[in-house]
Amino acid sequence: MGKTANFDCDILIVGGGINGAGIARDASGRGYSVILAEMNDLASGTSSASTKLIHGGLRYLEHYEFRLVREALIEREILWNIAPHIIHPLRFVLPHHRGLRPAWLLRLGLFLYDHLGGRKLLPPTRTLNLRQHESGTPLRDSFVRGFEYSDAWVQDARLVVLNARDAADRGAEILTRTRVVGLERRDGAFEATLEDDAGQARKVRARLVINAAGPWVDSVLGLATGTSQSNVRLVQGSHIVVRRLYAHDRAYIFQNADNRIIFAIPYEGEFTLIGTTDRDYRDDPSQVVITEAEVDYLLTSASEYFKRPVTHADLVWSYSGVRPLYDDGASQAQQATRDYVLKLDRPDGGAPLINIFGGKITTYRRLAESALKLIEQQLGARGTAWTSTQPLPGGDFPLREMDQLVVALQQRAPSVPINALRRLSRAYGTLAYDILGPGGSLGEMIGGGLGTNEVDFLIEREWAAVPDDVLWRRSKLGLHLSEDEQLRLAAYMTQALAKREPTSIKPLSDASSKETLSHD
Repeated sequence: MGKTANFDCDILIVGGGINGAGIARDASGRGYSVILAEMNDLASGTSSASTKLIHGGLRYLEHYEFRLVREALIEREILWNIAPHIIHPLRFVLPHHRGLRPAWLLRLGLFLYDHLGGRKLLPPTRTLNLRQHESGTPLRDSFVRGFEYSDAWVQDARLVVLNARDAADRGAEILTRTRVVGLERRDGAFEATLEDDAGQARKVRARLVINAAGPWVDSVLGLATGTSQSNVRLVQGSHIVVRRLYAHDRAYIFQNADNRIIFAIPYEGEFTLIGTTDRDYRDDPSQVVITEAEVDYLLTSASEYFKRPVTHADLVWSYSGVRPLYDDGASQAQQATRDYVLKLDRPDGGAPLINIFGGKITTYRRLAESALKLIEQQLGARGTAWTSTQPLPGGDFPLREMDQLVVALQQRAPSVPINALRRLSRAYGTLAYDILGPGGSLGEMIGGGLGTNEVDFLIEREWAAVPDDVLWRRSKLGLHLSEDEQLRLAAYMTQALAKREPTSIKPLSDASSKETLSHD
């Protein structure tokens, strides 16, 4: 990584969620030297606790957030194009509930949703007779009419990791499990003290700091300014995962009597994901867990629509995150803006600090471009905007040719089960070749289609350091591996990490070594 005289980096980024990783990728690709410090694992907070959607946010139209919705709708197809392995289109069914929003209002909203963002590739909205369509089968008989529209699904934590991976390949230094414990302005720069999990301290001198700490953004701002800060409204969003409720591949969006909406989404083949809640949160964000009231709310809300009630007996897993929304004074959590706000803090011409408030995973790339405009104003321009067209690692194959990639992987590894190859292709894209290796093997099998080759890849290329990094962020194999298999993974990782040099993260293989499909 190139360094400016008297500085360790141009930009120090605090926070390894989607915003921090996205800014690191964009800035590195333009030629800035970047260090990113994340106190835990990448995507260990809000960015792995989303509803896993790349979407415009249909309900935000009710709050007149047209700019945010339009930007997000445009981003759906851009992100799908640069990450076709981890993002795929999803059709949503909205049953009409006679007691709630009228049909004409839903049609108007969906018309705007179809046209506000210049949709080109995703299919348009259509009206459904739920008594004659397979999506109506699991629903109560009272739901006769519905609407079907397009959005997209994303592996959220992998989106973060791939942005960080691309940033590293372009020169950024990605430091996981590294906390920023000191942040001072001195002689026109920021002097930061970084401390890793082993207690080893390191001083970094940066020309500019990006505060992308999510729920901890006010804490980092207070560290830099020496003053107490209160800019964000912490809103807890929780999800439950239940045994699969229906066989088809569509998702549902349900309206509730309290004006909230929830989603029911096919998840990991065997399950259905239901969420999310919206409630103000005032405790430690690192300790957030779903409440019994939230579980009951999601079960009751889903049961209003499905013929078979969804009960506690169906529960398999739950997760909860804290969304750091910009505090706009909204009276209810679900009304607080999901838009992002960037604020420059540079008192008396001192070193610049850019604070990131709010945002949603769908608009992370545009947020990064906005941050780069501020960075250019402070540090001078380097390269031009580029992230809308360059694939994320593994995404260098034609948009609609996932099946062809699976076939090509099967030719490389005929002995590997097809389901395992499908999972690898949807998680790693063309980088699955690196996992299979020349011999077309997964390595020693741990369980659930997970082999030691993949674990080695995640340790050596994607900063995985503990089993949860593999089971719940780089994948959701925690839903599929038995307790014994998870213990086997832990034992293998302990041995593999003991043999590895502490700070070595290998670069990705050169694309020419892979049998890549041409990108259209």
